[in-house]
Amino acid sequence: MSDLGFTNGASHWHHDAVFYQVYVRGFKDSSRDGSGDLRGLIEKLDYIQSLGVSCLWLMPIVRSPLRDDGYDVSDFLDIDPSIGSLADFQQLTDAAHQRDLRVITDLVISHTSDQHAWFQEARQGPESPYFHYYVWSDRDDRFPEARVIFADTEHSNWAWDHKTKRYYWHRFFSHQPDLNYDHPPVQEAILDVMRFWLDLGIDGFRVDAVPYLFEREGTNCENLPETHAFCKRMRRLIDMEYPGRILLAEANQWPDDLLPYFGEGDEFHMAFNFPLMPRLFLALRREDSRPLIDGIENLPAIPHDCQWATFLRNHDELTLEMVTDADRDYLYSEYARDPRMKLNFGIRRRLAPLLDHDQRRIQLLYSLLFSLPGAPVIYYGDEIGMGDNIYLGDRNGVRTPMQWSDERNAGFSSADPSMLYQPVIADPLVHYQAVNVEAQLRSPASLLHWLRHQLRLRRSQPLLSRGDIRFLQVTNRSVVAFTRSHRDAIGLFVHNLSAAVQPVHLELAAYAGLRPSQFGGNHGFPVITTEPYFLNLAPYEPLWFLLEPV
Repeated sequence: MSDLGFTNGASHWHHDAVFYQVYVRGFKDSSRDGSGDLRGLIEKLDYIQSLGVSCLWLMPIVRSPLRDDGYDVSDFLDIDPSIGSLADFQQLTDAAHQRDLRVITDLVISHTSDQHAWFQEARQGPESPYFHYYVWSDRDDRFPEARVIFADTEHSNWAWDHKTKRYYWHRFFSHQPDLNYDHPPVQEAILDVMRFWLDLGIDGFRVDAVPYLFEREGTNCENLPETHAFCKRMRRLIDMEYPGRILLAEANQWPDDLLPYFGEGDEFHMAFNFPLMPRLFLALRREDSRPLIDGIENLPAIPHDCQWATFLRNHDELTLEMVTDADRDYLYSEYARDPRMKLNFGIRRRLAPLLDHDQRRIQLLYSLLFSLPGAPVIYYGDEIGMGDNIYLGDRNGVRTPMQWSDERNAGFSSADPSMLYQPVIADPLVHYQAVNVEAQLRSPASLLHWLRHQLRLRRSQPLLSRGDIRFLQVTNRSVVAFTRSHRDAIGLFVHNLSAAVQPVHLELAAYAGLRPSQFGGNHGFPVITTEPYFLNLAPYEPLWFLLEPV
């Protein structure tokens, strides 16, 4: 094992991390039952390592009736048998660490499945020791200001339980009752769940649905002070008992509500940058840098030891809650013309279909992801431009089997096709026989080769993970240009958001006397003077430079 501090408490690895999000059931089937599993994931660790990522993020792997892909937990302390065992998981973490890969898992803390033993016991009534693990009411009109998150499928945050003759509170699906964090044993139980998995050697948690832990009348039941108090307890556990592990918050909130989840460096180490993500798609479609620049400049400053997690797509819909109504209507009209592409307040599509499978645009957005502040997150399959299936229900269309080869079932499984947990992509435009890992490894011009190259360049310069950012004045709004600087290193990054060639003059007088040199090459450009610096960019062209002394 290399010296990456997996056991010695290295504490700032999240600043430089690149995450690879894996849906275990959709990645590789080793048991021929049609569902991906932990042993299949172990078989593919060399591939993941070759991408240049540094941390695996595993979607839920604990026991579940799988009505919500594992986010409906029926046992926090065991692996779901459909994907393996605790021994398999231990083997995975060991094998990942041997390859310099860290591992974080989803931690679902706001709710359980209605099949969880706690809820089944709670249904015995107030005399049960588990009754107060959940939020019960004799009426369904409490907390009226709390929004219904899954508005497409749920009409209320309350559901009737015929056995207790009471309503129970749920912020997501009605089969996912919310835990009652006002009951101290619930808090202790969740902290013990954390200890269980951390003792198995994982490197942290992506904490699901953080804002919704407590309920108070007269509020929207989000981002409450009591929630932050419990988040601080989680962080103290990490700092005192498991230094070097991290907490990553899933808090789909506006910037002012996101900032408190970092606390004063004593809550989450990281949080997803939800406000930025839709603005990248907005800027690209409008060929206008303003939404992107606004998205960065409106972000609050975060504590020095904290980091944003940035992403283009993930396992959920492309959420549009963090944009104006007008921008949301525009994004729907441009990216979700078929009503089946919409879900809740978002668009349920993968990256490549959103961009019409145009490799230039895919590379442009990845270039922005890798060069803007934050730790990038790559969703499995997006590195090869996988398609989606909008005819599958809920979010299943973006959770189809990984496409490894042109063999049967895309090389994902040797089971009979009828046994697969979801069908492979058969759309003629992005059929698995055309879009797969093996084919892209054979093609030097493939998206996969390009992405691996860009991640190597990113790793070569700490300024891309730790540097500050300064947007430059440009003469063309279709071009976004910024510098990143860290210690003595300065990088210049220029991106053409347009489908046409774009000339641009950059105001670089502050760097007069330096010469732009392209990352990873010796292609020197003219020395910068006090005059505006001219570049001519091809359609959707990204340029990465180091500014070096002559």
